[in-house]
Amino acid sequence: MTQGPVIIAGAGHAGFQLAASLRQNGFSERIALVNDEGHLPYQRPPLSKAYLKGTGGPDTLMFRPEKFYHDQTVDLIADRVTSIDRAARKLALASGASLDYGHLVLATGARNRLLDIPNANLDGVRYLRTLDDSEALRHRIASGQHVIVIGAGFIGLEFAATARAKGLEVDVVELAARVMARAVTAEISEFSQSQHAAAGIRIHFGVQVTSIENDGGRVTGVSLSDGRHLQADLVVVGVGVLPNVELAAEAGLPVAAGIIVDELLLTADPNISAVGDCALYASPRFGGSLRLESVQNATDHARSVAARLTGDAKPYDGLPWFWSDQGPDKLQMVGLTTGYDQVVVRGDRGAGAFSAFCYKSGRLLGIESVNRAGDHMFGRRLLAANRSITPEQAADASFDLKGALT
Repeated sequence: MTQGPVIIAGAGHAGFQLAASLRQNGFSERIALVNDEGHLPYQRPPLSKAYLKGTGGPDTLMFRPEKFYHDQTVDLIADRVTSIDRAARKLALASGASLDYGHLVLATGARNRLLDIPNANLDGVRYLRTLDDSEALRHRIASGQHVIVIGAGFIGLEFAATARAKGLEVDVVELAARVMARAVTAEISEFSQSQHAAAGIRIHFGVQVTSIENDGGRVTGVSLSDGRHLQADLVVVGVGVLPNVELAAEAGLPVAAGIIVDELLLTADPNISAVGDCALYASPRFGGSLRLESVQNATDHARSVAARLTGDAKPYDGLPWFWSDQGPDKLQMVGLTTGYDQVVVRGDRGAGAFSAFCYKSGRLLGIESVNRAGDHMFGRRLLAANRSITPEQAADASFDLKGALT
């Protein structure tokens, strides 16, 4: 059982869940949640989907109302941690205040990777990561006519589908040869591309934006690497994120493509943990180190650290799963499919409900599903138990997946 206050730097999914889980587990000392956004802690997934196209206010996104933090005696501090004094176990805040900690948890998340091209800082060039970003874009697309999305990853495609549904003309520019190329199989990419094209979204592959065109500071379009020009009054950028490791690095903690933590999610300092998007963690399940960007990873990390801080220390061994809503289609993924050498399709691609079972040397690595929630839940249960079914069984439509779980 940890002694002294637990201070959590960052109030996203991981930070909020950690505070809530500590109290659920009976932790009775001080908990302070340092929140550098001007809102109560909120959910991020709806920002590129439901919230962007809806009419509800920010309160629809909050994890809990303000009363929750009072009732649970969680100090919600509107400020930002600027430095860590590890020897004194003290944090400096941007306001000039300081906080003492018994244990510090870095839940600093990630930030958008920014464009480095001419005119990229114009007002009509936007990113989507925070509630304020989504709020600003909601107003922009209400009066916009033509948007260019840079990047055909999850966020870019979710935004593109939402903007198209709101009646905007949409062009997507992607350097790779297919959508979501780093994240999903070609089978899923091809289906997604066809769905977006059918909705009237134009996707340009194998090119990149070289500059933003403008007229007196007003965005008018983009120039592409192949010499073409595309017109638009709004540019939305989704080219990945960078983990926020600077606070840890400046405190002398090891960092790489994330804040380095062990299988218990502890840094090199036994009084400091890191969780969520910022954490590069040692994985007993997969071997090596992973940094994952997902709600599941963030919340499961938080629960694991809360358990350790209240006397139940176990290596973090969570099974990754993800989802993306794009137009009418729900894409769900479970497991990590890096290095797969065989894909078995189960279901009906033509009907828009199928799954790609991904194998390496005959063993199931993960399942990517489109509108097949049952396959996804099957995969979560099977892979969590470190089990597999054969490629032949996956390909057999009559094979009983539920029966394979017994």
